[in-house]
Amino acid sequence: MQDLLHQIADCEVCKGLLPHEPRPVMNATVQSKVVIIGQAPGSKVHQTGIPWDDPSGNLLRKWMGIDNETFYDPNLIGIVPMGFCYPGKGKSGDLPPRPECAPLWHPQLFERMNDIQLILLIGQYAQRYYLETAVKRNLTETVRCFDDYLPRYLPLPHPSPRNRFWMGKNPWFAEEVLPVLKMRVKNALKK
Repeated sequence: MQDLLHQIADCEVCKGLLPHEPRPVMNATVQSKVVIIGQAPGSKVHQTGIPWDDPSGNLLRKWMGIDNETFYDPNLIGIVPMGFCYPGKGKSGDLPPRPECAPLWHPQLFERMNDIQLILLIGQYAQRYYLETAVKRNLTETVRCFDDYLPRYLPLPHPSPRNRFWMGKNPWFAEEVLPVLKMRVKNALKK
C-alpha cells in the first residue's frame, strides 16, 4: 500500500491539463473503515495539502459526528476523491474532477483496503460513478433514497456553504439522513 500511496503522491497524469502543478490530495490505509469519496480538492486544500481543510470539511465532520483527530486518522477514515488534484475554477464553482483519477487509482486502492465498513458518496460525480444505473434522476432523489444503497454506500450532498439553499429546501435530510449517517459512522469505527 505504501508504494501505491507514493505513486499517487507523485502522479502527473494530468500535468498540463490543470491550472496548477499536480498536487494529489488523499489519505487512506489498508485499515480505513469509512471511506469518503468526494469531488476533488478545492483551492484551499490544494494550497495546504490537507483534505477537507475548509468550511465544507467542518460541516462534513459535524454531519458525521466526529472530531478532527478521528477524521484525519487514516486507519479510521479514508479520503479518496474522484479527482485527486484541484481541477481549477469554473463559471459557477470548481471544475469537475479530472476523469483520469478514479479509473486509474480507485481500483488499486480499494483492492488493498480490506476493512471498509461504509463508503460515503459525496456529490453527483461519486454517486454516478459508483451507483451507475442505480443512481436516481438527480442528486436529491438519490440522497432521499439513501436506504437503497446501504449498507455499503451512503450518498450525500456536498457539504459546501453554497448548498445552504438545498438544505433549507430539504429539511428531511437533517431529520432522516444525518442521524443514520452518524449512527453508521459510529458503528463502522467500532469494528
